[in-house]
Amino acid sequence: MHFFLVYDLGPEYLARRPPHRAEHLALAWQAAERGELVLAGALDSPLDTALLLFQGDSPATAERFAAADPYVRNGLVKAWRVRPWTTVVGAGAATPVRPGA
Repeated sequence: MHFFLVYDLGPEYLARRPPHRAEHLALAWQAAERGELVLAGALDSPLDTALLLFQGDSPATAERFAAADPYVRNGLVKAWRVRPWTTVVGAGAATPVRPGA
């Protein structure tokens, strides 16, 4: 299964990010190396949301990531939520659906 960890970024996100960025990126790359985090990044124009795509059996991995993330712990993220994503098309789809199925 896939899960989106959605971050609502605070208006001061860019200004407050530098002292926490190395720890955040280390946490993210470790999750990616374990095969938990597939892709992550911020949406631009406006820079108000970040999306982190996790894969696993439950939302627990994404929830643990958020709880440990220095961006969350230090208030750069004003709210977060985990949403299940039913992926049906593409090489990495968790529940592939082909035409005529």
